[in-house]
Amino acid sequence: MRPSVRKSVYAGVAGLSLAGAVAGCAPSAGSSTAATTPATGASTTAAGGAEYKDGMYSADGTYVSPNGTETVGVQLTLAAGTVTDVQITQHPSNPNTRKFQGEFAGGIAAQVVGRNIDELNVSKVAGSSLTSGGFNKALEQIKSEAR
Repeated sequence: MRPSVRKSVYAGVAGLSLAGAVAGCAPSAGSSTAATTPATGASTTAAGGAEYKDGMYSADGTYVSPNGTETVGVQLTLAAGTVTDVQITQHPSNPNTRKFQGEFAGGIAAQVVGRNIDELNVSKVAGSSLTSGGFNKALEQIKSEAR
């Protein structure tokens, strides 16, 4: 096998392994609302076969914590079906939520920037597992708006 082909095969197998591991993570209960600001009219087919318009998208996702329903804001920038930027807007209702949403906000970029939007389903980020449910709900709304 030529070296360039071998690298492509290894990268494909590694991507499948990561996608399979992430697919087993179920999001928490909640809902989301979205606002869309497409930067261009361009659209791209992502790895999962869905077509997404390039641009910046925002949504709020809710999740349930021991203190009740919480909300986290998500802003994603897409280019060619890939996340190029992510920003989190914290909406804490108490000090514990502030702590965990802050940890989540500090660690989420490392898990999603540079990845195909169809491969995303985060579980635990920087010690925060419940905030991920709100993120995943917002992500589903963003995907719907970007199609």
